[in-house]
This record gives sequence, structure tokens and C-alpha cells, in this order.
Amino acid sequence: MLPSSPVNSGNEETINPHRMSVVVPVYQGRTTLGGVLDELAPFFDVQISGGGHAYVVDEVLLVFDNGPDGSDGEIRRLAAKYPQVRPVWLSRNYGQHAATLAGMASSGGEWVVTLDEDGQHDPAFIPDMLDTAMSQQAALVYSRARNAAPHGVLRNMASKLSKRVISGVSSDPNVTVYQSYRLVLGDVARAVSAYAGTGVYLDVALGWITARVAQCDVVLREEGGRRSGYSPRKLLSHFWRMFLTSGTKGLRLVSIVGAALALVGAVFAVFVLIARLFDLIVEPGWASLMIVLLVASGAVLFFLGIVAEYIGVAVNSAMGRPAYVILNDIAAGPLGRQAASDRPTSAR
Repeated sequence: MLPSSPVNSGNEETINPHRMSVVVPVYQGRTTLGGVLDELAPFFDVQISGGGHAYVVDEVLLVFDNGPDGSDGEIRRLAAKYPQVRPVWLSRNYGQHAATLAGMASSGGEWVVTLDEDGQHDPAFIPDMLDTAMSQQAALVYSRARNAAPHGVLRNMASKLSKRVISGVSSDPNVTVYQSYRLVLGDVARAVSAYAGTGVYLDVALGWITARVAQCDVVLREEGGRRSGYSPRKLLSHFWRMFLTSGTKGLRLVSIVGAALALVGAVFAVFVLIARLFDLIVEPGWASLMIVLLVASGAVLFFLGIVAEYIGVAVNSAMGRPAYVILNDIAAGPLGRQAASDRPTSAR
């Protein structure tokens, strides 16, 4: 990591800094958001990266995804403390990727940085990511951890395995480098948020419109001392959404495996016919018949399920189901008003 330095106020007028928007999807950030903003605060003034690029964080978009821990109150507190903080209020819980898309859609910076709420992503690497983008002329820069992710061994192994599986069915060669800590060209980020449909995996959508992808080494930290919000069920759902939105190669795989099973069935049928002609089979065997029926029907039902999942994704998009909906702060509207009996006596 190359050090960045503040710009001398006397030279600030002559510098045209890279203007950045930081998007933070918030689900359980009540105890960690304050620390993240404290680390971002020095970037609210123009800085110079190690590579000599001037940059400034113009806005921090805290996207409230209706978590259970009272994060909305912390977002309001930080918005009152830092003029650069802009809350984005979602109508319900949509998930991390949808919340990130909502923040991208609301951003105005030349670059968009996305990072997690839990303090795992160190903002000190933002200037390094900018230097990487400029040196490689990349519209998208993913973080690349120099250390093992601070999760369990099984989760890390499952993450690597799932990315390799997806890389086999996706046309995007960058599947294995997907990370939630990323730097995206602002125009690309807002374009993706404009067209990405319901359930689309964010990084898959980014891969549809940009081939200029780079990586920048970072060091991951512990998740702010709190338990991860990703249960095994949510992680499996995360993987399945990435699989379904990675393209139609999954359907092609269904066709290939179906053809292979049909070929195996034809070979087996020929074998049974020859054996019967030469009296190698004395009496009909129900066992072989049941095996064939079970294997074939199981395979058919499994692959019909995959096809149905693809159809479900298409139907959700066709019906107009939104990826997210942004509202005003609920506390500033009718639902936030106190009853007359609850107000202070002086206000009656």
C-alpha cells in the first residue's frame, strides 16, 4: 500500500481531483458504521495517492436495507455529523446486491467505491485501487486479499469452489475475482443500476458491459467483532443467484447431460436386446427396469427444476418486479409522527 498525502491548501485550486462516491449497503451496521466513517473522514479533503493522483470522497451513500439492529438511527446520527453522508432508504430488505445497486443509482461521483459495513474493508486501500485503475486503464478494479479471508475454513473453501463452478458455466472470465470491495467507473456503475433486473448478481451484470477489469492487493480485517449475517442458507441462495444470472450455459449443460443420458440409455437397450436374443436373460428383470426408470426420471426432474428456475427469473423481470425501491426516511414522514398525547406539554 502506497501512502497518500493531503493536498496543500495553496495548491488545491490548481488540482482537478478524481471525485468518488462511496456506497455502503447497511443491514447490521449499528456498532461498526461509526468506525468506517471515521476512517473515510480524511478523504473528505483532497488527497494525493501514492501514484500521484488527486482524489476526494464527495459523498458516502449509506443504503439502509432494513436490518434488525437499529442501524437506521446510526445512519441518521452520521448524516448529522458528516455533510458528505447521504442516507438511502429502501422500502424493505432486498439484499446486499440490490442495496449496492440502489447506492450506485443514487451516486454522482466519477468513481464509485463499494465496501462492506462491518469494517472488514480498509478504506486506506482506496488510493491504491485508483492508482491501479489509472495505470491499467481499467473501468473496474476488484480487491485481491493478500491474507486469508477472516471466515471459517469451510466457508472459504465453499466460496472458492462455487466461483470455480460458476466460471465453468459463465462467459465472464473474471468470475473467480469477484469481491464486494471494488472501484467502479461512475458511468459504468450507474449504467448497471439502470438496467439490472430483479435477482441479477451485481458482478455478473458488471461483466456484461466492461472487459477492462483489474485487481488490487488489499489486507482484509475481522468483521468488526460481530457475527456474519450470511447463514449457510443465504450463502447457498447467493451462489444459486450467481449461477442463474451468469448466462444460459446452465441450460446448455442440461442439454449436454440429457444427450449423454440418452446415449447411455440407448447403449444399455442394445445390450439388453442382444442378451435377450442369445438367451442370456432367462426372465425379465424388474431391478434393471427400476434402475433405468429411477435414473432417468430423477435426471429429468432435476433438469426441469433448473429450467423452471430460469423461467422464474424471466417471469419476475417480465412482471416488473423491482430490484429495489427507494423511499424517504420513514422517521421524517407520517409514520414517524408522535401522537398528540405523547408530545411534550410545551408542544401542545
